[in-house]
Amino acid sequence: MESVTIKDIAKRCNVAVSTVSRAINNHPDINPETRRKIMKVIEENNYIPNNSAQNLKKSVSKTIGIVIKGADNQMFAKMRPVLVEGIAQYDYDSYMEYVSISGDEIRDALRLVKEKRLKGLIFLGGNHNRTEEELKSIPVPFVMCTVDMEEAVPKELYSSVSVDSYQESYRMVDYLCSKGYRKIVIFTGSRGDESVGRLRLNGYKDALAAHHIEADEQRIWYSQDWAEDVFSMANGYRLGKKLVESGIEFDCVYAVADSIAIGAGRALLESGVKIPQECGLAGFDGLDETVYYHPSITTMQQPVKKMAEEAVRILFSMLHKGEANQHRIFPCELAERESTMK
Repeated sequence: MESVTIKDIAKRCNVAVSTVSRAINNHPDINPETRRKIMKVIEENNYIPNNSAQNLKKSVSKTIGIVIKGADNQMFAKMRPVLVEGIAQYDYDSYMEYVSISGDEIRDALRLVKEKRLKGLIFLGGNHNRTEEELKSIPVPFVMCTVDMEEAVPKELYSSVSVDSYQESYRMVDYLCSKGYRKIVIFTGSRGDESVGRLRLNGYKDALAAHHIEADEQRIWYSQDWAEDVFSMANGYRLGKKLVESGIEFDCVYAVADSIAIGAGRALLESGVKIPQECGLAGFDGLDETVYYHPSITTMQQPVKKMAEEAVRILFSMLHKGEANQHRIFPCELAERESTMK
């Protein structure tokens, strides 16, 4: 039945459109029984997903690629279903591709455009030091979501939705200094990080300088180079354990991602460090888990749902209306919680 759409399949299975999309793409985070149920309904209704019909020359592909750099990034996990649902509202399918931390998201995107005949792309994460040539090589409309591109790159070459990682990180560290913290350790990305990790590190350094505090290299803790779990609780736990064992003096830990902060908090508490009495703890992103962690964690909240919705809106304004590239920077909200209330 050519008239059957992905929304029809979702309704008949009593599941979300994003669940149908994950079943079609054989995504690992879907229940096997749910997937079997969905695939049975798809077969019964002769529904052909657009991203599976690439060999049918008469079919018209209506698929948007979502290229995700960093499978362990919990913030991206919150954005994925919003993107899928938003794309489905335009009666398009979505195809997700995960890229390793050391991988090249643009190279992989170019391959996907050819293989899946994609009509557009949304990048979740990625390097911000891209060249004009690389951006010009992408043959379909695309939006960089959560990626702060270098100022030198002409803005007419791409669309973007992000927060100001440098400025918001500066604001967080400025707040920590105002609370009386002076020996602030930062848990950041790898030394080769050319994305938000570097920008948030720069914000940390400049905020310390504004308070006449020297950025001690011993208090800058990088993640392992090209580790796939940089933005994870496991990485934060490892860094926290190593920090305690190092003997370095510190009165606060600021992690460039909430997931890292949660893992670090566990390591500190296990080692007998009291939060916030002996050490403050702060993160960045606004994950729900930070509210329910004990003590609750101070964080810089990104409006992830609004950002994902805006990325979809911008993409389809280019696809359907022929509009020019657009840029949207969202403000963050500093959520002060128990972990810094000493």
